[in-house]
Amino acid sequence: MTQSAAIKVFIVDDHAVVREGIKSIIAATPDIAVVGEAETGLEAIRLSRQLDYQVMLLDIGLPDKNGIEVLKQIKAEKPEVGIIMFSMHKEDQYAIRSLKAGASGYLNKQCQAGQILDAIRQAAKGLKYISQQLAQELANNLNQEHEGALHKTLSDREFQTMTMIASGKSVSDIAKELSLSVKTISEYRARILLKMKLRHNAELTHYAIKNQLVD
Repeated sequence: MTQSAAIKVFIVDDHAVVREGIKSIIAATPDIAVVGEAETGLEAIRLSRQLDYQVMLLDIGLPDKNGIEVLKQIKAEKPEVGIIMFSMHKEDQYAIRSLKAGASGYLNKQCQAGQILDAIRQAAKGLKYISQQLAQELANNLNQEHEGALHKTLSDREFQTMTMIASGKSVSDIAKELSLSVKTISEYRARILLKMKLRHNAELTHYAIKNQLVD
């Protein structure tokens, strides 16, 4: 198969070794070709406007922008592309949130090479890729009584703010990183504590660590 007929893939991950690993997997597959790569969210958005591609492999943990924010912006500009979220976090933490935001699938970075190729082919057809682990999490999500459901009531921005607080960042640091006002972040924090029935940052941090929402 010629490269022009192959599925065109754009890889976004801030770790060069991860990008090289994915490229080596794809290089042995004649029906898929890598046409671009980026290591930050802003670079991904900029190159997405220039590149002709069908599927993006997008890391959630980018250094400058949350991957779900990047997902939403790219889907708004290019709704036809399939975006597979790629993360070190287990399915129960980000998969449902990713799918609701428009992702075509979710892969844990510990997945098998074959799963990456299967997900790319599914996304290129306009279909969702559901791994066995993700199927189980979707089933679990039908029952909101299971442990850890409280953080699923948060909006994407609230969830992002919560993980940043739990990582030890101050309100002013978060405001600067997200280009928002300190007042806005403080309001997010207040809403998070209210929704999750927590009293202060220490309880929030304990919850996030217990539920493996932060590294």
